[in-house]
Amino acid sequence: MKWVLLIFIAGITITAAGQDYDSTVRPDIYPSKVALFRAGAHTKKDIVFLGNSVTFWADWPELLRMRHIRNRGIPGDHTFGILERLDEVIEGQPKKVFILIGCNDIARNFPDSVILRNYERITQRIKQGSPRTTIYWQTILPTNSSFNKLKNHYQPERISRMNTQLKALAGREKVHFIDLYSHFADAQGQLQARLTWDGVHLTKEGYDLWVEVLLKGRYLQ
Repeated sequence: MKWVLLIFIAGITITAAGQDYDSTVRPDIYPSKVALFRAGAHTKKDIVFLGNSVTFWADWPELLRMRHIRNRGIPGDHTFGILERLDEVIEGQPKKVFILIGCNDIARNFPDSVILRNYERITQRIKQGSPRTTIYWQTILPTNSSFNKLKNHYQPERISRMNTQLKALAGREKVHFIDLYSHFADAQGQLQARLTWDGVHLTKEGYDLWVEVLLKGRYLQ
């Protein structure tokens, strides 16, 4: 049996296996965006897209031609950041929440078990605080290392493994699971080059494909 020692110091976790991560790190834009979210209007008809920069850079109301879309993406965010600001989403009692988070967790060396536990915590809090909200987990998108720009994000094996674990966990948590990954990955498991401009973030064609998956699956109805 392999034992791992965990030491917690001011929000930083260091493991005996050599992994270390800081759960307290937030992007510079984080406080400003959260304040704007809290000041915004909320209705029970809202469809919330919750995530990081991949979500943030989409003009969801325009792409989906729907009024009650709320973009709750923050560049650089991760599962700990989502947990910290989740009360704003819950207080709005939205109709649906679409969650896509995890690539920054991977880039920051958060262990798989921590990411999965945070997904559980996010889901349990939504279910408890807004029981009528329908929850959707979307797979972490593949990345493409040929762009050589965001090297910490180019971890295809971990992304694939995380998605497999998320699918199993989604079944246990009884949430809807949307497989974006298989639509975006090429034969080598990399993000198709035409869908990205830096190996992580999406082009207009990438967002069009995302919208196509959501509409064909009738997830927005």
